[in-house]
Amino acid sequence: MTRSLFGRLDDGTAIHEALLRSPGGAEARVMEWGAVLRDLVVPLPDGGRQRVVIGFPAFADYPAHSPHMGAIAGRFANRIGGGRFMLDGVSYRTPLNQNGKHSLHGGGQGFGKRPWTLVQQDEASATLALVSPAGDAGYPGTLRVWCRYALVDNATLRLELSATTDAPTIVNLAHHSYFRLDDGPDILDHELEVHANLTTPVDAELIPDGSLTDVAGTPFDFRKARPIRLANADGSRFWYDHNYILRRDRREATAGGLELAHAATLRSRRSGLAMQLWTTEPALQVYDGAKLNTPVPGLGGVAYGPNAGIALEPQHVPDSPNLPHFPSTVLRPSEVYRQVSEFRFGA
Repeated sequence: MTRSLFGRLDDGTAIHEALLRSPGGAEARVMEWGAVLRDLVVPLPDGGRQRVVIGFPAFADYPAHSPHMGAIAGRFANRIGGGRFMLDGVSYRTPLNQNGKHSLHGGGQGFGKRPWTLVQQDEASATLALVSPAGDAGYPGTLRVWCRYALVDNATLRLELSATTDAPTIVNLAHHSYFRLDDGPDILDHELEVHANLTTPVDAELIPDGSLTDVAGTPFDFRKARPIRLANADGSRFWYDHNYILRRDRREATAGGLELAHAATLRSRRSGLAMQLWTTEPALQVYDGAKLNTPVPGLGGVAYGPNAGIALEPQHVPDSPNLPHFPSTVLRPSEVYRQVSEFRFGA
């Protein structure tokens, strides 16, 4: 069990990091800033090891340069159109940190960009906690949040998120690692399979219009595994930052009474490694990292350019507080928010 000082904020706040190990050789590094999964290394089928997320070796680069690498986004992950929502007849406003028009990942200083507290750690797991006071970024209710990372079954990373509130509020948490399963320059030749027939169409600013579209015959069809790389008619690259409604047709019960469903599989033929994503969540945001371009070296000295990693983010539908026909994100004082996702690595 290893806990170490990783860095300090400008005000002197210490940021600690936990090193987790599984008997099968997987290692994860989790830090208090943003509840970030800073590094994850898993065994390869040939006996080697592969780093499968992108990150930075120095803490100072996270507040300065990280596009939510490995962070827990919240209080409401993804977008709220116009930064406005209604709850129990009251209108609320959140910060407009996307083009001055919309709220993204909690409004600029969301859960992924602030210190959490490491409250528990053992050899293979770590739990972090955060208190978000009433009025934080315009959201009602004091929210108490827990995030637990655990290495299980040798090469599986389990993420458990939970929250309680003292007043009605909205909650949509999402894990935002960028995955890459080999040492290639980008993930465009990775193969992706998404267990979804439907997407939620968006406008030019990525705000859903409330409708659903069948993926058949469109660039969004990943029902069968295929490379992420896709060209438009003019030769430019098609890019992905879109939400899928999961079919949830392949399911497993968890020990806590929740139900995991197979959401997606990512594969690299170059390394022979695959990652299955299982989750309790109804939707999955797929972002191919097209805008990545960090000015400082990442882990192992690697430069992260466009598409250096892909974010597969289990969550609720973007802007769902304003789209009441989608699953609700309302949390009330008598309830507990719970999310479980597993990232399962293997041949």
